[in-house]
Amino acid sequence: MDMLKVLVVDDEARMRKLVRDFLTVKGFQVLEAEDGEQAVELFFAQKDIALIILDVMMPKMDGWEACRTIRQYSQVPIIMLTARGEERDELQGFKLGVDEYISKPFSPKILVARVEAILRRSRGASKDAEEAGGIRIDKAAHQVTIDGQPIDLSYKEFELLSYFIENQGLALSREKILNHVWNYDYFGDARTIDTHVKKLRSKMGEKGEYIKTIWGMGYKFEVDGA
Repeated sequence: MDMLKVLVVDDEARMRKLVRDFLTVKGFQVLEAEDGEQAVELFFAQKDIALIILDVMMPKMDGWEACRTIRQYSQVPIIMLTARGEERDELQGFKLGVDEYISKPFSPKILVARVEAILRRSRGASKDAEEAGGIRIDKAAHQVTIDGQPIDLSYKEFELLSYFIENQGLALSREKILNHVWNYDYFGDARTIDTHVKKLRSKMGEKGEYIKTIWGMGYKFEVDGA
């Protein structure tokens, strides 16, 4: 990685230093913010931040609000950190467009591995375009159009749709989808995928019907009449 900028947002200086030290060793340029307000200001001032690591519980503006604000203008990958392990918090994060969700305490090495995986996938995508059933995915521009009209997808929704189209006609288990799209061994439950698929279908309108549910297993992308 060529000095990509990562914004680390946490009100604990010790936690910021821990994450910064591990990321710096891997060649990242690390920017820091101690609350949500500072994070939002820094993000819009810099304009070239590649990824955000965002704590939930912070003064002035918490992580949820900071994420919501940034998501109005950008689909930059966001990893959420929280001391809570409750399922409803995780689902709320995914509904806001969070790409990864890590509960404290965590292994800094695992965090760095996830940062690298997300950036490798988001920046190293093939320049080829995929097309199926009026859906066109331009991987270089990270843009999706349906019948010529652009739709706004989060990073994970884009990856999920790309994976479905690349494997159209094939039955894909939730485990397989997690391994390929999330790019690590995920230990949560299937609702992570189901939440993303529900949002993706909604954004795709009628074309959302191309994503078929295979009960008890996973999903299959199939263009009707193909």
